[in-house]
Amino acid sequence: MSLILSLETSTTVCSVAIHRGQDLLASSEVHIEQSHASKLAVLIDEIKRLAGIELNELNAIAISSGPGSYTGLRIGTSTAKGLCYALGIPLISINTLEILAYQMRDVNISKAFLCPMIDARRMEVYCLLTDDKLNLQQPTEAKVIDAFSFSDQLENQPIIFFGNGSAKCKNVITHRNALFIMDIYPSAKQVGAMANQKFLDREIEDVSHAEPFYLKEFLIKKPVANKIA
Repeated sequence: MSLILSLETSTTVCSVAIHRGQDLLASSEVHIEQSHASKLAVLIDEIKRLAGIELNELNAIAISSGPGSYTGLRIGTSTAKGLCYALGIPLISINTLEILAYQMRDVNISKAFLCPMIDARRMEVYCLLTDDKLNLQQPTEAKVIDAFSFSDQLENQPIIFFGNGSAKCKNVITHRNALFIMDIYPSAKQVGAMANQKFLDREIEDVSHAEPFYLKEFLIKKPVANKIA
């Protein structure tokens, strides 16, 4: 049975988990912004001891691949790749928005469509849309939200909006079928649960070429030189 270490670093929360098959052995998380670089290795060591395993027993490393925080994704991916190289085990990558949708599936008693949202900038979010069984209705995209966003879908069924990008949309998407749930963030617990099936199906990444799913290009603005009169 697979033993998988999962890392989730795409938002302000940093979390790790260890699963044996579908069974969660241990997990830990830190809700401190910009703590990924200093806390990720500490969390990995902590849950390794809680689970009573050594890293050389692992069969795979799983990561939340994005979209999300550029810095967080880079830290999570580089850590996972380093472990994969050192241990000689495969890397499994899962879309962060799909992780969020998976988390909401079992509590979606209204059978609404699901729209996980990750904050991008201003009124833009990274999002996708699924039905209540997680069948994709709209693919992952960077979307600028206005009063007409999802209006066609909302005419026909309720949609639950959630994730750290949904709060700023609550006063913009005001259709009667729009439902908002706050304080939902992607967790390594779900990464590991989803990764087990990917491991069984051998859906693994090429470790040497694996990169985070930024969705949008990371742009660094160059400072403008002062003109000399």
